[in-house]
Amino acid sequence: MEWKNIYRGMMMGASDVIPGVSGGTIAVLLGIYDRLIAAINGLMSRDWKKQLGFLIPLGIGVAAAILLLAKLIEWLFEHYPGPTQFFFLGLIIGILPYLFHKAEAKQKFKGSHILLLLVGVIVVGSMIFLNAGEAAVITTMDTKTYILLFFSGFIASSAMILPGISGSFMLLILGVYPTVIGAISNLHFDIIAVTGVGIVIGLVFMSKIINYFLTRFRTGTFALIIGLVIGSIFVVFPGVPATTPLFLLSVVTFAAGLFAAYILGRVEYKDESTQ
Repeated sequence: MEWKNIYRGMMMGASDVIPGVSGGTIAVLLGIYDRLIAAINGLMSRDWKKQLGFLIPLGIGVAAAILLLAKLIEWLFEHYPGPTQFFFLGLIIGILPYLFHKAEAKQKFKGSHILLLLVGVIVVGSMIFLNAGEAAVITTMDTKTYILLFFSGFIASSAMILPGISGSFMLLILGVYPTVIGAISNLHFDIIAVTGVGIVIGLVFMSKIINYFLTRFRTGTFALIIGLVIGSIFVVFPGVPATTPLFLLSVVTFAAGLFAAYILGRVEYKDESTQ
């Protein structure tokens, strides 16, 4: 078991609670994105036990963060949305040097890769124009509602595993985010189970597609991933703070995000050099 993945999973889980921040982006930041895709994709292979050794600690961390931090993240987002988003903005910007290094951009990027990068930026950046206002909590649970929750989980998880595209943001667009986050906070197991099954199936389905492209078109896939991450900057950016105290707090949280990305990047560089 790779128990180090528990803290990595907690970071991914905490980010997945926040609309606009992608768990896939955090996985890239932590240097485990391609390993994560390969592990999910390998669950149907002979090495499934080895993959579980990687995924179980990660899943424990994700679940623990979602259950333990959902209320805290909600509180921060409600009372200090700007500074909270600036922290994640710092994380996202801080990841880019590591990403370019991992993609070997200086040596391998050509015109076609730059084009893929720009496509990624446009795809995610255009999401700021989507209507993602808060919907009401769904109180009537019937067959149609459960089907909606299942497919919402499927779509959200497909987005969740792509860097730059937030699963929570997709739930907002689909109008079920308040229902799902409320179910997690209040332990409504029927909603959690139906949405969870959709999420698991979506992760397996999308991981196969991403694994195919990472295996056969690694440089082009990384170029697109970098574009998706850059595009998420426009989605996460909350605007210039309205007051001086809020501005100063946002500067501090942004710097904290950059510092966290720097420290994590150094850890991953060290891990790579010892392999």
